[in-house]
Amino acid sequence: MSFAAGAAYDGAMRAAIGQGQRALESGDVPVGAVLVDSAGLVVATGFNARERDGDSTAHAEIVAIRAASSALGNWRLDGLTLVVTLEPCTMCAGAAVLARVDRIVFGAAEPKTGAVGSVWDVVRDPRNNHRPEVLGPWDLAPDVSAECADLVRDFFADRRGASDG
Repeated sequence: MSFAAGAAYDGAMRAAIGQGQRALESGDVPVGAVLVDSAGLVVATGFNARERDGDSTAHAEIVAIRAASSALGNWRLDGLTLVVTLEPCTMCAGAAVLARVDRIVFGAAEPKTGAVGSVWDVVRDPRNNHRPEVLGPWDLAPDVSAECADLVRDFFADRRGASDG
């Protein structure tokens, strides 16, 4: 995939960044996600709500997938693209595969738990009956991918700084 193709998702990624900022309000890791249709229209949004909801599965991607399924009345989300600020974990990558999303676009790699190429590659495993296309930070405008990375890095830097005192 080329930078030009990835740039088509810069607006959706900015919407996902806005969702990630909402997670900060409840003290959660600032990850945001949106699902867009082939015309780029937002079908559903989500942000990390684990702290707010007391739910370990309330990752941004899961929240958005549930909202899209509810809005469309179907668990099959083919034709949709999942745009998320941080590389999905194994749970979220697996959910995207099972929901049949066409594509996953992520803004920042997650070198500790990333399951879309960094640590594991759940979505492109040839044993899956569905394998979404993947676009990563290398496909996005540098300022957009940097903003995604900064969002998470700043959150954890603030947390470490708060514990130093």
